[in-house]
Amino acid sequence: MARGVEWEIDPTLDRIRDLVDVLGEPQRAYPVIHVAGTNGKTSTARLIEALLRERGLRTGLYTSPELTTLRERIAIDGEPISEERFVETYNDVAPYAELVDGKHTARLSFFEVLTAMAFAAFADAPVDVAVVETGMGGTWDATNVADGVVAVITPIGLDHTRYLGDTLEEIAGEKAGIVKAGAVAVLAQQPVEAAEVLLRRVVEIGATAAREGIEYGVLGRDVAFGGQQLRLQGLHGVYDEIFLPLFGEHQASNAATALAAVEAFASGAPTRGEANLEAATRIAAGESYLGGDEGQLDPALVRSGFAQSASPGRLEVARTGPTVLLDAAHNPAGMAATVATVTESFGFTRLAGVLAIAADKDVAGVLDQLEPVLAELVVTRNSSPRSMPPEELAEIAEGIFGPERVHVAARLDDAIDRAIGLAEETGEYRGAGVLITGSVVTAGDARTLLRVEGGRS
Repeated sequence: MARGVEWEIDPTLDRIRDLVDVLGEPQRAYPVIHVAGTNGKTSTARLIEALLRERGLRTGLYTSPELTTLRERIAIDGEPISEERFVETYNDVAPYAELVDGKHTARLSFFEVLTAMAFAAFADAPVDVAVVETGMGGTWDATNVADGVVAVITPIGLDHTRYLGDTLEEIAGEKAGIVKAGAVAVLAQQPVEAAEVLLRRVVEIGATAAREGIEYGVLGRDVAFGGQQLRLQGLHGVYDEIFLPLFGEHQASNAATALAAVEAFASGAPTRGEANLEAATRIAAGESYLGGDEGQLDPALVRSGFAQSASPGRLEVARTGPTVLLDAAHNPAGMAATVATVTESFGFTRLAGVLAIAADKDVAGVLDQLEPVLAELVVTRNSSPRSMPPEELAEIAEGIFGPERVHVAARLDDAIDRAIGLAEETGEYRGAGVLITGSVVTAGDARTLLRVEGGRS
């Protein structure tokens, strides 16, 4: 970690490409499903992996950031690699990293080295398929030395604008970089500006697109105890009676996108030559071109895979009496989805919030989304050095909530205790709830403090 963060170094794939080259290109030892986007990419990656594992494949899963331990980022068959294996992998990669350091003006970053470790660990396992989530962006992300046979783009919004651009078109252009020639691009529902950029990339690079709402999507969903019941349209069939133990319309969409990605991977949708020409023509006309039932997955497998899935830190119920929810939303679009889900799936009569968020986020935009649903808000900080100081956060929050509804706690554990007390203030315990949110780090810190266990991907 002393190597520093990736965004402090000029964007280039030269360093990571040199590193994987001297390692023997481990990222080419297995097929890759590559996942990028602004919101929902970790949940979608976990859902893809769960379905692949249910099909009997040995899986690698690379996600970021972690909730509680760095080892979570590199998982094999749904479990973080062991402490011993993590150290062994680092020791294997470190000498080659030092060799590459000597060739460049800037050393390899923390994320570049960790990405190479993931590729190496997956090759050593060996895995049958790896699901790889980008860290930030796509084109210049270290993971992009891999060529995904399926490229998944989850919903795009404004985030990391300092590094990716301050318009949806610019950000979409960065994310679109993971779509490679001959790949199947599975595109979740997007703002029009982003969709145009993504489809242009698909046509220009010679890929095939599967679009939510056209080739696949959510046909129906009902709130159920512990999650929701879904009816999904896949690329090659309809899947009924799917129980998803995750809450919200956005998670239903993530599940549909994950299903389409696994169908595309399993069936080998047309990706080259005349098939691409036909695809490009139909995309331009707004028509669907993927279909038929020859690539349909076993519905029982899909039901079982989704039923066993999890996405820790994404509206995760950490305790009851009162209900305490942990959520990693950290931008306005993500928080809008969280708020809509809390309203739909939980019957709170009084909800208190705990917010710790990075200083470089759209803090006012996040607070605007939270204000209508929170009776009280406790602002604090998390363990990240990027966390906004509580006093500064309180000043912004008071302008939106009013000073009487905003409380300051220097530490997250004190903030949680305070919020629980505020939620129970009226004595109506059955309808009381607490939402702890603002960052993956916040959710992870709270998970540790509340001793939440489990969360296998």
